Amino acid sequence: MPHFRYAQLRYLSIVVLSWLAVFVLTRSLLLATHWADADVGLLGVLQVYGVGLIYDLSFLLYAAIPLTLYLLLCPARVWRSRGHGLFLNALLSVSLFVMLFVAVAEWLFWDEFGVRFNFIAVDYLVYSEEVINNILESYPIYPLLAVLALVAIGISFALRRVVASALAAPLLPKAKAGLALAGMAAMAVLSSVVIGQGFPREAGGNAYENELASNGPFQFFAAFRNNELDYRQFYQTLSNEQVGVLLREELAEPNARFIGSDPLDVRRVIDNPGQPQRRNVVLVTIESLSAKYLGSFGDPRGLTPNLDDLRSKSLFFNNFYATGTRTDRGLEAITLSMPPTPGRSIVKRIGRESGYGSLGQQFDAQGYDSVFIYGGRGYFDNMNAFFGGNGYRIVDQSSVSEADMAFQNAWGMSDEDLYAQTLKVADADHAAGKPFFLQLMTTSNHRPYTYPDGRIDIPSGQGREGAVKYTDYAIGQFLAQARKKPWFNNTVFIFVADHTAGSAGKEDLPVANYRIPLFVYAPGFIAPREVSSLTSQIDVAPTLLGLLNFSYTSTFFGRNVLREDAAPGRALIGNYQHLGLFDGQDLAILSPRRLMRLHEDALGLSHESQSSDVQDLIRRDIAYYQGASHAFKHGLLAWEAPTAVGEHVATHQP
Repeated sequence: MPHFRYAQLRYLSIVVLSWLAVFVLTRSLLLATHWADADVGLLGVLQVYGVGLIYDLSFLLYAAIPLTLYLLLCPARVWRSRGHGLFLNALLSVSLFVMLFVAVAEWLFWDEFGVRFNFIAVDYLVYSEEVINNILESYPIYPLLAVLALVAIGISFALRRVVASALAAPLLPKAKAGLALAGMAAMAVLSSVVIGQGFPREAGGNAYENELASNGPFQFFAAFRNNELDYRQFYQTLSNEQVGVLLREELAEPNARFIGSDPLDVRRVIDNPGQPQRRNVVLVTIESLSAKYLGSFGDPRGLTPNLDDLRSKSLFFNNFYATGTRTDRGLEAITLSMPPTPGRSIVKRIGRESGYGSLGQQFDAQGYDSVFIYGGRGYFDNMNAFFGGNGYRIVDQSSVSEADMAFQNAWGMSDEDLYAQTLKVADADHAAGKPFFLQLMTTSNHRPYTYPDGRIDIPSGQGREGAVKYTDYAIGQFLAQARKKPWFNNTVFIFVADHTAGSAGKEDLPVANYRIPLFVYAPGFIAPREVSSLTSQIDVAPTLLGLLNFSYTSTFFGRNVLREDAAPGRALIGNYQHLGLFDGQDLAILSPRRLMRLHEDALGLSHESQSSDVQDLIRRDIAYYQGASHAFKHGLLAWEAPTAVGEHVATHQP
């Protein structure tokens, strides 16, 4: 190529090819270390590298534009100066350091989540204080940075003669420089039109292949740009009338009366028979507690003796599934009884996160003190704004004195400290004669997996195993202390995970990885038994209110699964772009570009096939997600405060 005899383009090619080499090396190492998970043959390997090259080059087109602009506009007298040569050599070292750092960050991110950069990485950039502290506590970051710097400098030194030769070459004439820049910009624009987050990486292969074929920086910026996905624009739809009929069939109960005029409005009056049970409620949302860690689910390591014992004393749901893979998704599902609509959760949609018919609003309307108690700082994941705007008062790490916290790490105070604050709030409400609804969010079962010394037989900071055992220990201590309280016998305790510890798999939505436990513990009020019907996180709120015999106006997409006439169970599961409905046997998945797929025997062989909107499970899937997205967009989820029996007045439209 004759243009590469010019100095600017030769130097640019050195930088770009160095970056490309880092991308290929990263992909190769991930493939080699996850070969069994990827399960690829020769054609699969070729696809991983072929599609990967498309993404690598697409990112490099964007990333190289600022450098190209500088190189082509640099005056000749500056270019030929000795100082400029030193600057460009240093720039090569810095660029290599940055790309090596990104490669290591991708490796660590994959180790945690099993995917390339996505919405989670974008969120981590936003909440930098917690994330940086977490990284510093989890990894030897400073020695690692030093090693990366030395490697970058070493590579630059090895390339010094190649760089010197490039810098000494003739300069590109200004006329040709303009054409080169215009051509590069045109290719970048064309790339932005053709290449997207989903295409071409999802043209075939399993989820691991698709992730390996991706480019981490490309996916990061694509996720940043596409943090909300309009359902109608990207997903298969039905007419509003069809969706309305399907939704009402899904949510119909003998004690429910629909009152909305919009075909997609699920607002309905729930008339639960019997005397309302004004019992206190403590709902504990546990960080990352997969069902697979419980001894009663077959784990042989003895990590959860307290929860295993609690199972036999509780109303225990053994076929229960999380809606998503992040804390905000679990909180959204439990608090609002909402399917995981595409893009960001409602919790994090800043400016549109409040005014909904939440579980906290329902208890507040019954005269309860609704409190959200969080072990960390509630600005993380926009929790304070969400809960504060939906009927809760807030108790978080920032509202607790240092003297009242025995242990802290990057994510907040230990679970023991969180439970101590919970007992204080419960004691104060009881002394004031006010029933309480306390919704907790724990933090200890999260990297860096640190906790107070001397509690369990696994040293702090050694990994997930110790964090799970400490989580279980803290729950045992909390219940032991609560049993001594005068309000204990009138309290319902609920323990549920926000999501599982890992959701990566060969499928886009590996159903088994979404399974979590749910305990409802209230001695003398709720008889212990196992509930085997398929249940979703979105069913928690209506089932709890049904247990307490509360009548209310509902905007929930969940159902009371304990009714004797309850419809067959289903679980809504998703990530930021794939939207699933699992019926206990098969899984329907909706994806961008109006893709529809069916996984038969989703917990077994999981045979995938393309489907259409005439398939019953696909139509139900569309109804839930199109209906939920429509309701959010058109203000149909707004809280209506009851003013009298049978009367409701809208107080806020989101």
